[in-house]
Amino acid sequence: MSLADDLARLDEMRSSGALSDDEFARAKSRLLDAPGVHSEIPAVEAVNRLRRSRDERWIGGVCGGIAQASGVESWVWRLVFTVLALFGGTGVLLYVLLWIFVPEAS
Repeated sequence: MSLADDLARLDEMRSSGALSDDEFARAKSRLLDAPGVHSEIPAVEAVNRLRRSRDERWIGGVCGGIAQASGVESWVWRLVFTVLALFGGTGVLLYVLLWIFVPEAS
């Protein structure tokens, strides 16, 4: 059940009289303060934890970092960037941008 569903259910309970306004406010704050509420979108979580690898790097560690974040082997990402580089240099541009903007792992 998602956060929106839980909040809608609480509102229905308050509307029907099963919860007082005070009980509704406490339950709502418990839901909103629960750990993991803001991590409903896995893609956003993966982007937030993306870091360039220090261990598995050939040039800048971008492919190693993407491999750690996605669970796909780094050689696959290297192959993807190489193929994209052959199609108008897109892979090179994307790799350089990721190298600049993705922080290195600590």
